[in-house]
Amino acid sequence: MSIWWSLHLRREAASVPLVRKLLAGAMDTAGVDPDTAFDLSLALTEACANAVEHGGANTAKYRVTVRLDEERCHIEVSDSGPGFRGRRGVPLRRTRLEAESGRGLGIISELSDHAQFRNRAGRGGAVVRFDKILKWREGAPLAAA
Repeated sequence: MSIWWSLHLRREAASVPLVRKLLAGAMDTAGVDPDTAFDLSLALTEACANAVEHGGANTAKYRVTVRLDEERCHIEVSDSGPGFRGRRGVPLRRTRLEAESGRGLGIISELSDHAQFRNRAGRGGAVVRFDKILKWREGAPLAAA
């Protein structure tokens, strides 16, 4: 069994807590351990905040796709902005967590098991993908039997 959804959201600050609460509610209903749910909700908040802030002047929307299955939560946030500023084939330089700004990608990396940050090929924009192995509360309805 799995839960899956994809949303197109306005690049407005109000969209960030909305999508965070949607994810938190789905994980709570499915029976995900609260600490795991918190980590994923915070990582999603960072990814959405980056899309809102850097998603490009020519677009008013960004997309969030979430899939919860028996083992993992997979999340993708994409926008149509200028993308990441790294050169093609050169890894992006991550900002230190102690910095005053630019910590979002580092936080996402620390809170997830796998994270990927790339530019959208041919169409412009950034794609942030991350996932985490799920821990479950006792008797969780979505957990593997």
